[in-house]
Amino acid sequence: MSTDKKEIIIESIPTSQSEDESNLMKPEVPLEGHVLRLFVTGTTPRSVRAITNLRSILEEHLPGRYSLEIVDLYQQPELAKQNNLIAAPTLIKSLPDPVRRVIGDMSDEVQVLLGLELIVE
Repeated sequence: MSTDKKEIIIESIPTSQSEDESNLMKPEVPLEGHVLRLFVTGTTPRSVRAITNLRSILEEHLPGRYSLEIVDLYQQPELAKQNNLIAAPTLIKSLPDPVRRVIGDMSDEVQVLLGLELIVE
């Protein structure tokens, strides 16, 4: 019996952007909402899984309280460098503070919820 363990990395990101730069990355959401960007690479199986898994998690745990932007790095490769991405898919939570990243296909719901700070260890 094979166990395919998916690796998901979560890291906190210090906020050192200027106010103008940070406003560019934060679309309008409800006051209690989460602002999220998911960076993917086209329609690869891993990207499609990440989108599907993340949407499912968000609808279950944050219905109507989030803004999700999906960014295709094949279409906008400059955003990989601007956001210091080292892998895709990568989810960046810019609001509420602190900024956090979750790397992987979002298949480990507990790790995604930890990354979004919806649960604590």
